[in-house]
Amino acid sequence: MRDVLHLKGVAKTYPGARPVEVLRGVDLVVASGEVVALVAPSGAGKSTLLQIAGLLDAPDAGTIRICGREMTGLDDAARTAARGRLLGFVYQFHHLLPEFSAEENVALPLIINGKKRAKAFEKANEIISLTGLSKRRSHRPAELSGGERQRIAICRALANDPRLLLADEPTGNLDPETAERVFEVLMKAVRATGLSALIATHNHLLAARMDRVVRLEGGCIAE
Repeated sequence: MRDVLHLKGVAKTYPGARPVEVLRGVDLVVASGEVVALVAPSGAGKSTLLQIAGLLDAPDAGTIRICGREMTGLDDAARTAARGRLLGFVYQFHHLLPEFSAEENVALPLIINGKKRAKAFEKANEIISLTGLSKRRSHRPAELSGGERQRIAICRALANDPRLLLADEPTGNLDPETAERVFEVLMKAVRATGLSALIATHNHLLAARMDRVVRLEGGCIAE
């Protein structure tokens, strides 16, 4: 089984009067179809690690391989192309475009990637149906609940059939009951599509329900 994500010796220090060493030689593998929970306290570097894995930031040292391809050192255009083709992102805040409906928010990444409008909306509504929100697809974000907005954000992340989903505290802004529903939708969608996922969370109960839990401690990964 080929690894979808392979980080080797990834290090990151933020400069300043007192440089902050956030990552100190992180080694992490996420296998094909595996869902990995990334657990650490606030400020430990989870978001930095996800940004590097998602090609949104560059490490000071180490290598990044996604689907067997070396990503370290790619130029901006190549990183952007790889993100659009291989990666999906879910954040703590949904970041939906307020002027567009739910289905438009999900269809937009498909249209940007060159899919015809009719096919993009057809695919968007197929994904939305997985979350039980088909009746809400024409609503704008302001007309949706917090949990519904986050479920649509998950749909948007899955729109282009990524190989790896990166989620940064996807239930962190939700009450426990809503967080549970969103987590169930997220796991259902991940399993249905067979993709891999690296999910940062403070919630140890949710983390325990994933395939594997890794902890970021002192800038390094501990199983």
